[in-house]
Amino acid sequence: MDILFVPFLTDTQNGYSRVRYCARARAIENECYVAIAGSVGNLPKVENMDIQFAQSAVFTPCDFSFPTSGIKAEATPNTEMILIADVDIGLLRELHEFGAVRNLKDRRKDLFDLKKR
Repeated sequence: MDILFVPFLTDTQNGYSRVRYCARARAIENECYVAIAGSVGNLPKVENMDIQFAQSAVFTPCDFSFPTSGIKAEATPNTEMILIADVDIGLLRELHEFGAVRNLKDRRKDLFDLKKR
């Protein structure tokens, strides 16, 4: 996987924080980009959808050649906007071979089998 897309809808900052921090963890664990895109604003005529909270972002692994914060780009919190970010898939390939932490290379294949169905 190169890019994991995570659409979400949360109504509180607490809910948003759960999505954001889990997405950042997936970028590190899976050595991939993670793009989160949430719904903001309000839908006053829809029951239980009167308000939402979001901040779209693109996260990266935390390693050499990537931002030290693991954040490639992020939108303004709770503002309707389009977020555009250029990602380099070649950097992921380099990370998989020469990264400081090699999650994909160091996995224990003796503990599980992957079989195509």
